[in-house]
Amino acid sequence: MTASMHATPKPSSVSPLDSHLGYWLRLVSNDVSHAFRLKVESRGVTVAEWVILRALFDSESTNPSQLADRIGLTRGAVSKLVDRLFAKGMVRVGIERKDRRFQAVSLTPAGRRLVPQLAAIADDNDAEVFGFLGAERRNELVRLLREISERRGVSGAPVD
Repeated sequence: MTASMHATPKPSSVSPLDSHLGYWLRLVSNDVSHAFRLKVESRGVTVAEWVILRALFDSESTNPSQLADRIGLTRGAVSKLVDRLFAKGMVRVGIERKDRRFQAVSLTPAGRRLVPQLAAIADDNDAEVFGFLGAERRNELVRLLREISERRGVSGAPVD
């Protein structure tokens, strides 16, 4: 082997971590997500449970399969989350009248009261982090991130 085969790359040919957009997106995302997780968990639910509660808020009832399709989680994950929310008294689960093979999931009064409180926490968390941008810059950032998501085929609710 020649000496050139053992040579290490010059430092200038290796990009620094913070030169990547992904680095900055992850840094900000981790900060935003961590702060939100702590606030939501102080109300007795996880972020994933919040996603389920919010999805149920706009409907009288739905079945777990429809819920999974709507938020981009597996049916198994939704079933586990529904079970946890049922145990916490946030959702009720019944058999659909039209087709007795399917469950109907809906919010309990306690779950329905909690959703606006959690939504306000989400709004406040966003304002804390992104409020300085102003409406125009914030809207542009959302537009760019949506465009990237669409181009990459990324969908579903982030729950972790």
